[in-house]
Amino acid sequence: QLARVTWFPAGRSVMAYYELYRRSTLGMTLTDALDEMVTNGELTPSIAMKVLAQFDKNMNEALGSVKTKTTFKGNLDTYRFCDNVWTFLLDDVTFTVTGPGGYKDNAHVDKLKIVACDGKTGDNVGPSSKK
Repeated sequence: QLARVTWFPAGRSVMAYYELYRRSTLGMTLTDALDEMVTNGELTPSIAMKVLAQFDKNMNEALGSVKTKTTFKGNLDTYRFCDNVWTFLLDDVTFTVTGPGGYKDNAHVDKLKIVACDGKTGDNVGPSSKK
Protein backbone atom coordinates (compact mmCIF):
# COMPACT_ATOMS: atom_id res chain seq x y z
CA GLN A 1 0.00 0.00 0.00
CA LEU A 2 1.46 3.35 -1.02
CA ALA A 3 -0.49 5.72 1.18
CA ARG A 4 -2.97 5.37 3.99
CA VAL A 5 -5.56 7.90 5.04
CA THR A 6 -6.41 8.75 8.63
CA TRP A 7 -10.14 9.24 9.15
CA PHE A 8 -11.42 11.04 12.21
CA PRO A 9 -14.42 9.49 14.00
CA ALA A 10 -17.90 10.36 12.75
CA GLY A 11 -19.47 13.37 14.39
CA ARG A 12 -16.14 15.10 15.06
CA SER A 13 -14.41 16.10 11.83
CA VAL A 14 -14.59 14.83 8.26
CA MET A 15 -11.02 15.94 7.52
CA ALA A 16 -8.50 13.30 6.53
CA TYR A 17 -4.75 13.60 6.04
CA TYR A 18 -2.32 11.34 4.26
CA GLU A 19 0.11 9.52 6.52
CA LEU A 20 2.96 9.84 4.00
CA TYR A 21 5.24 11.84 6.30
CA ARG A 22 5.21 9.15 9.01
CA ARG A 23 7.87 7.39 6.92
CA SER A 24 10.15 10.46 7.03
CA THR A 25 12.99 10.62 9.55
CA LEU A 26 10.93 12.94 11.75
CA GLY A 27 7.84 10.73 11.52
CA MET A 28 9.76 7.53 12.27
CA THR A 29 11.46 9.17 15.26
CA LEU A 30 8.11 10.36 16.60
CA THR A 31 6.58 6.91 16.09
CA ASP A 32 9.50 5.23 17.89
CA ALA A 33 9.24 7.66 20.82
CA LEU A 34 5.48 7.17 21.11
CA ASP A 35 5.88 3.39 20.91
CA GLU A 36 8.42 3.46 23.73
CA MET A 37 6.15 5.66 25.85
CA VAL A 38 3.19 3.31 25.29
CA THR A 39 5.36 0.27 26.10
CA ASN A 40 6.53 1.93 29.35
CA GLY A 41 2.95 2.78 30.32
CA GLU A 42 3.60 6.52 30.09
CA LEU A 43 1.03 7.02 27.35
CA THR A 44 -2.13 5.24 26.25
CA PRO A 45 -2.34 3.88 22.70
CA SER A 46 -5.29 6.17 21.94
CA ILE A 47 -3.31 9.27 22.94
CA ALA A 48 -0.38 8.09 20.81
CA MET A 49 -2.72 7.72 17.80
CA LYS A 50 -4.09 11.23 18.41
CA VAL A 51 -0.52 12.59 18.44
CA LEU A 52 0.20 10.83 15.11
CA ALA A 53 -3.03 12.18 13.60
CA GLN A 54 -2.03 15.69 14.69
CA PHE A 55 1.44 15.13 13.19
CA ASP A 56 -0.18 14.14 9.86
CA LYS A 57 -2.33 17.28 9.87
CA ASN A 58 0.52 19.62 10.82
CA MET A 59 2.96 18.21 8.25
CA ASN A 60 0.41 18.54 5.44
CA GLU A 61 -0.43 22.11 6.45
CA ALA A 62 3.18 23.21 7.05
CA LEU A 63 4.45 21.91 3.72
CA GLY A 64 1.64 23.76 1.97
CA SER A 65 3.27 27.10 2.84
CA VAL A 66 6.82 26.33 1.64
CA LYS A 67 8.16 29.06 -0.68
CA THR A 68 10.98 27.01 -2.25
CA LYS A 69 10.49 25.78 -5.82
CA THR A 70 11.99 22.49 -7.01
CA THR A 71 12.06 21.33 -10.60
CA PHE A 72 13.45 18.05 -11.85
CA LYS A 73 14.20 16.35 -15.12
CA GLY A 74 14.92 12.68 -15.70
CA ASN A 75 14.06 9.56 -17.68
CA LEU A 76 10.71 7.96 -16.85
CA ASP A 77 11.17 4.24 -16.26
CA THR A 78 7.76 3.17 -14.87
CA TYR A 79 4.48 4.77 -13.85
CA ARG A 80 1.20 3.51 -12.42
CA PHE A 81 -2.09 4.84 -11.04
CA CYS A 82 -3.89 2.83 -8.36
CA ASP A 83 -6.43 3.86 -5.71
CA ASN A 84 -6.11 7.54 -6.63
CA VAL A 85 -2.31 7.43 -6.13
CA TRP A 86 0.29 7.98 -8.86
CA THR A 87 3.70 6.27 -8.59
CA PHE A 88 6.58 7.27 -10.86
CA LEU A 89 10.03 5.62 -11.07
CA LEU A 90 12.68 7.79 -12.76
CA ASP A 91 16.34 7.30 -13.69
CA ASP A 92 19.16 9.86 -14.01
CA VAL A 93 17.30 12.74 -12.32
CA THR A 94 18.60 16.30 -11.93
CA PHE A 95 16.96 18.66 -9.41
CA THR A 96 17.09 22.45 -9.49
CA VAL A 97 16.05 24.18 -6.26
CA THR A 98 15.29 27.91 -6.09
CA GLY A 99 14.23 29.80 -3.01
CA PRO A 100 13.84 33.19 -1.38
CA GLY A 101 16.76 35.59 -1.65
CA GLY A 102 17.98 34.19 -4.96
CA TYR A 103 19.03 30.83 -3.50
CA LYS A 104 19.72 28.23 -6.20
CA ASP A 105 21.19 24.72 -6.06
CA ASN A 106 21.38 21.58 -8.19
CA ALA A 107 21.48 17.90 -7.24
CA HIS A 108 21.59 14.62 -9.13
CA VAL A 109 20.33 11.13 -8.22
CA ASP A 110 20.54 7.89 -10.17
CA LYS A 111 17.03 6.68 -9.24
CA LEU A 112 13.94 8.42 -7.87
CA LYS A 113 10.53 7.18 -6.73
CA ILE A 114 7.67 9.68 -6.56
CA VAL A 115 4.36 8.89 -4.84
CA ALA A 116 1.73 11.54 -5.59
CA CYS A 117 -1.60 11.64 -3.77
CA ASP A 118 -4.60 13.93 -4.13
CA GLY A 119 -3.72 17.09 -2.22
CA LYS A 120 -7.34 17.85 -1.37
CA THR A 121 -8.49 17.07 2.16
CA GLY A 122 -11.99 16.44 3.39
CA ASP A 123 -14.64 13.95 2.52
CA ASN A 124 -13.32 13.52 -1.03
CA VAL A 125 -10.03 11.88 0.01
CA GLY A 126 -9.36 8.17 -0.15
CA PRO A 127 -10.40 5.19 -2.21
CA SER A 128 -13.91 5.04 -0.74
CA SER A 129 -14.74 8.64 -1.77
CA LYS A 130 -16.43 7.72 -5.07
CA LYS A 131 -19.95 9.10 -5.21
